[in-house]
Amino acid sequence: MTNAADPAVVVVTARPDPGGLTRLFPSGVPTLVVPEPGAALAALATKSADLVLIEASPGLDALGVIRALRLKPHLAHTSILLIAEGDPAETRRRGLEAGATDVVLPPLDASDLALRGRNLISLARAQDAVENQARALTREVERAAAESQEREREIIRRLMLAAEFRDDQAGDHLTRVAGCVLAIADGLGLSEEEGNDIALASTMHDIGKIGVADSILRKPGPLTEPERFEMMQHALRGYRMLHDSPSRLLRLAAEIALTHHERWDGAGYPQGLKGTEIPLPGRITAVADVFDALISARVYKPGWPLERARRFLEEQAGAHFDPDCVAAFLSRWEDVVALVEERPADRAA
Repeated sequence: MTNAADPAVVVVTARPDPGGLTRLFPSGVPTLVVPEPGAALAALATKSADLVLIEASPGLDALGVIRALRLKPHLAHTSILLIAEGDPAETRRRGLEAGATDVVLPPLDASDLALRGRNLISLARAQDAVENQARALTREVERAAAESQEREREIIRRLMLAAEFRDDQAGDHLTRVAGCVLAIADGLGLSEEEGNDIALASTMHDIGKIGVADSILRKPGPLTEPERFEMMQHALRGYRMLHDSPSRLLRLAAEIALTHHERWDGAGYPQGLKGTEIPLPGRITAVADVFDALISARVYKPGWPLERARRFLEEQAGAHFDPDCVAAFLSRWEDVVALVEERPADRAA
């Protein structure tokens, strides 16, 4: 739509007296008359208009002007009225193919031409109104989507707090796991959005441990077989907590909770999935989670040095872990070291 600085109508004509054309439009409608194509293109280089009226003449390439105007994005939907002589059918066909909205042939009827011009101005303004409404609706949808995404992230942050209440170290563990997930996703060439989503969802990979008794979760010695079975249920419990959420991120978190203890060789749990049967987010989180578990102290062990944990990942690539995920992790090793230095794991049991 035109603004206060734009002409509503631009008339391109070589007539020495263009008044016969300019008087077709109601008084008060801003009208700019230019005598040749270059002046028209210059006048509309950055400005818009509701209507461009072009009168073809031997010295004015009207079709060329129309094609040039249509190349400008801000004039793609501007109404263009062409006045040209010639065979009626052929002239009209060529004008419309060039991009004219309407074509009028002499002899000109002032009333008919004025009516066409006013209708085209109304059409242009109606199209602008529709486009403005569409843009406003798009902004509203984007705003609603952003609010929805923020609510999803807030839910996830709250669930992370629930995990932290069970384990004072959980917050840093989850932060380091998420950072390692980002490093792996980047090494695999995933998009920034994909990496961020998997990293955020990965912070809930152990949410099912909320249902595990402290006597098992904090036991300083080896677990009995029944205790081990109970511990393994956290993967299924986490999945059941999250899988039927309408939130895309929570459903992704459910998938990670269910699959982050699966192994590349099929010896993992709870489903015994093998290789690429394991969803990629679960395979990524498995590497990040085990690495951080190795370098962190637990009630039953001290934390490992970084290089020892790195060697373990290398040795288990193709057995416990997806070899591509391990390679991606190691390709970002300096980033991982910086992350651990910023958020150090407790190494003493």
